[in-house]
Amino acid sequence: MSVWSAIVAGLHYLAIMGIAATLSIEVMTLKGAATKDAILRLARVDMFYGISALLVFVTGIARVVWFGKSVDFYMHNWIFHLKITVFIAVGLWSILPTVRFLQWRKNVETSGVLPTNGQFNAMRKVVFSELHLLALLPFLAALMARGIGAIGA
Repeated sequence: MSVWSAIVAGLHYLAIMGIAATLSIEVMTLKGAATKDAILRLARVDMFYGISALLVFVTGIARVVWFGKSVDFYMHNWIFHLKITVFIAVGLWSILPTVRFLQWRKNVETSGVLPTNGQFNAMRKVVFSELHLLALLPFLAALMARGIGAIGA
């Protein structure tokens, strides 16, 4: 059981790093000019963001249900609930860039129309804010792992 626990934990951490990496690539791509190559890169990288987020979600559930401390440990810890809320907020906040990247890709492939540099910069701010929210998660996880936030403790 402990080998599987380690594998699931490793996949969970790897997927979290995948989210951070893809958001970083998106921020850097959006810092440049709006070009066809940049639009296609954003759409491709955002797909990997989605895969990483799904893997975080699935491995996170597996850790809570089968490979973590106990379901009660997590369910009775307000920091765990805050951590999940932040993760969901990042996911919901990521819908806007995903939709926009897909629109931009469709526009550039069908009619060659590129977004303005202003639109690019505005989307950079949105993605950068996702990255900032994501940075809260390791701190919340560290607190939770040490039993801080346990309700009734």
